[in-house]
Amino acid sequence: MLKAIILIGGPQKGTRFRPLSFEVPKPLFPVAGVPMLQHHIEACVKVPNLKEILLIGFYQPNEELNRFLFNAQQEFKMPIRYLQEFAALGTGGGIYHFRDQILSGSPEAFFVLNADVCSAFPLAEMLSFQKEHGEPNSFVILGTTANRKQSMNYGCIVENEETNEVLHYVEKPSTFVSDIINCGIYLFNPEIFQHIGAVFQKNQQDMLLEEPTNGWHRAEAIRLEQDIFTSLAGQGKLYVYKTLGFWSQIKSAGSAIYASRLYLNQYHTTHPERLASNKEGGPRITGNVYIHPTANIDPTAVLGPNVSIGTGVTIGAGVRVRESIILHGANLQDQCCVLNSIVGWDSTIGKWARVEGTPSDPNPNDPFAKMDSETLFRDGKLTPSITILGCNVTIPSEYLPQSCSSH
Repeated sequence: MLKAIILIGGPQKGTRFRPLSFEVPKPLFPVAGVPMLQHHIEACVKVPNLKEILLIGFYQPNEELNRFLFNAQQEFKMPIRYLQEFAALGTGGGIYHFRDQILSGSPEAFFVLNADVCSAFPLAEMLSFQKEHGEPNSFVILGTTANRKQSMNYGCIVENEETNEVLHYVEKPSTFVSDIINCGIYLFNPEIFQHIGAVFQKNQQDMLLEEPTNGWHRAEAIRLEQDIFTSLAGQGKLYVYKTLGFWSQIKSAGSAIYASRLYLNQYHTTHPERLASNKEGGPRITGNVYIHPTANIDPTAVLGPNVSIGTGVTIGAGVRVRESIILHGANLQDQCCVLNSIVGWDSTIGKWARVEGTPSDPNPNDPFAKMDSETLFRDGKLTPSITILGCNVTIPSEYLPQSCSSH
C-alpha cells in the first residue's frame, strides 16, 4: 500500500504570489483551469495501490480549502485529508510531526510532493526505478537538468553515473556543483523517519546548550534538503531519478503563466476535453486554450496561445487575449487587449484598453533553462514582469497599464 503527502506551506509562504494570495491560498490558485494542487492529486490517483493523500501545511482550515477537499474526494474517490501544523516545521519537520498518520495502515512507501512545483509527475516511473536501484529501503529524489548558472538557485545533486546514487547534495550552492537539480518530489519508505528522528534528537540536545529561542530554532523545524539529504548522500541510501519531462517551480505569479502553458500542452495527452477548439459561432482559438463552460465569450474574440478562462468570465466583441490567465467573474469589454497578464477575480477591463505585461519565461533556445527567481528590483531598477490585476480592479476605457501590479 502507498500514500502521497503534499506539502502546501502556509500564508506567510506565498508572499511572492501577492496580490493573488490575498484572495485564495496559493496552492488553490487556478493553473490551466484547475487549482494548482489538483494537478498533483490527478497524478497521485493514477498510481496503482495508492490509497490515501495527505496535505500538510499551516494554513488555517478555511472555506476554500474545505470545499476543495470535499470536491476532490467526491471526484477522485480517494481519502484526501488536511493535517495542520501548529507552526512552520519545514519540509522534514511536517512529515515527522504527522508520522503516525502517515504510517497508519502500514504503507511500504510514500511520495512527498511540494505543492509549488509544476511537473508531469512521473510517480510510477519513480516506483519502478526504486525497485531496480539500490536496496529495497532506498529513497528516491526526482531530478532534472538545469543550465550551469541557474542550477545554483536549487538543490544540486552529484550522482554516480552508473548507479544513480546521490554522492553529494548541496542546497543552493555559492559555486557550481552539478547541473542536476532537485525537483521537490520524493519517494520515501518508513525508514526515513529514523533519519529525521536523529536530527530531531540532535536539535533537542543543541537547544539545551543554547539560549532559549523561538522561530526556526525549534527542535521540530527540520528541512529535508539541508538536514537530511546532505547527510544521507554517499551512504548508499539516496538515489536520483532524472526526468526528461517538463518541470518548473511556481514561486511567483509570473511563473503561474509559464506553468499554465506547460499543463495546457500536457492536456493533449492527459485531458484533451479541457482544450478549446474552433467551432462555428465560437471565438477564434489559436494554440492551447482552456475555457470554463460557464464563460460567455463573443464569437469575434481571439484567444490564445496559452490562455485560461475561469468561471463566469465575460469577454466582449473583438477582444484579444494571449499568454494570460483570466479569473472568475472578470469582464473584458469590447476591443480590449490582454497580453502576458493575470486578470483577477471580478475585475473589469474597459473598452479599447490594453493590459500588457513582460513575460519572464525561460530562454527558449536553452533546453535546460528554468524560470529565474524573480526579484522585484535588479540593478536598482524595477524588474519588468507580467501585469497582475487583483480582485475587483477596474481598468478604465482606452487605458494602457504595462508590467504593473494592482489590487
